[in-house]
Amino acid sequence: MKKIKRCILITNLAFLFLYGCTHLGPQTVPRDRFDYNTAISDSWKEQTLLNIIKIRYADMPLFVDVASVVSGYTLEGTVDLGGTLSSSEAIQGNFLSMGTAGKYTDRPTITYTPITGNQFNTSFMLPIPPSAVLFLMQTGWPVDLIMPLTVEAINGLRAQVSAGANQRAGDPRYYRVIDLLRKIQKSGAVGMQIIRETEFKETTVLFFSRENVSPEIDAAMKEVDQLLGLRPGAREVKVSYGLLPKSDTEIAMVTRSMLHIIIELATKIDVPPQHVKEGRTVPSLVQEGQSVAGFKRLIKIGYSADKPDNAFTAIKYRDYWYWIDDRDFNSKRTFAFLMILMSLSEKGGTGDLPVVTIPAG
Repeated sequence: MKKIKRCILITNLAFLFLYGCTHLGPQTVPRDRFDYNTAISDSWKEQTLLNIIKIRYADMPLFVDVASVVSGYTLEGTVDLGGTLSSSEAIQGNFLSMGTAGKYTDRPTITYTPITGNQFNTSFMLPIPPSAVLFLMQTGWPVDLIMPLTVEAINGLRAQVSAGANQRAGDPRYYRVIDLLRKIQKSGAVGMQIIRETEFKETTVLFFSRENVSPEIDAAMKEVDQLLGLRPGAREVKVSYGLLPKSDTEIAMVTRSMLHIIIELATKIDVPPQHVKEGRTVPSLVQEGQSVAGFKRLIKIGYSADKPDNAFTAIKYRDYWYWIDDRDFNSKRTFAFLMILMSLSEKGGTGDLPVVTIPAG
C-alpha cells in the first residue's frame, strides 16, 4: 500500500505541474513583445543601411516590409494512471502503472511584402511636403539636420547636390541661413504656429517672439529676412513648394523625395579606393579631409574587411563590412531621423504596420 500511496502522490504532483503550465499566454507577452520589437528594428536598420550602400554602387535598392507576424504556441500534456488490486491469494499481486507525456510547439509565420509599384512611388518618389519639414522643426528636431537632408532649395538658395546631372557644391548663403535658423531655434526666443491647407499648396506660418529678444538673436532674424528676401519684420509668411517666391512674404521650398535623400547620403559615404579605381562606383563630391563652404558631414559610414566592433548597425556587401559606429552619436541621430522620415512617408495608415498575433495556450 505504501507504493500505491507514493505513486498517487507522484500523480498528483504531475497534475499540479500541468495545471501550472496552462497559463502560458501571459508569460510570453514580455518576451515576445521585446524580442520581436528588437528583431524587426534591427532588420529595418540593416535593410536601410544595405540599400544606402547598394545605391552607392548603382545597385537596385529593394525595401521589404514585415507585413505580419503570427506566432502560435501549443503546450499539451497527458497523465495516464492504471492498476490492479488483487486478493492476498493472487499470484500476480498488486499492480500500478502511470505515465506522463508533454509536447511544446512554437510555429511562427512571418509575412514579407516588397515595396514596389505605386506604393514605392508614393513612399519614395514624391517630395516631402514643406509642411512636414516645418512640423519637424516645430517638434524640436535641429534645423541643421532637417534642412540639409530634406530641402533642395529655399527662396532660390540651393543646397549641395552630390550626384546626378545637377551635381553642385551648394550656395554658401543656403548654409548661412541654416546656421542662423539653428541659432534662433536654440535660443527659444522665437516660435511658430503652422496652419496647413494642403500638402503641396501654401502653408501659413505665424512667427511670434518673446519680448526683449537679445540683440544677437534680433540681428540673426534680420539677416535671415535679408538672405531670403523677406519683408523686414514680417511675422506671417506663406510657405509653398517651388524654387522662387511670388512675394516678399513667401518662402518657397524645393524639397527632396526619400529616394533623393538616400542617394545624397549614399554618395557622401566613403568606399574602398580600389572600388573607385576599378569603376565599381564613383568618387564622392566631398572626399575625406576636404570641405565645402557650409557643408557638414551628417553621417559617417565606415568600411573594413573584418566585422566591426561597437557597431550601431552593420551589413556585409561585396566582401566588405559597412557600419555606423555606436559611439558616433551624430551619425546615429541622422540615421534615426532618416528612418523616421521613411515612416512619415508611408501611406495607408495602420493597415501597413506589422501585426503580431500570438495565440498561446
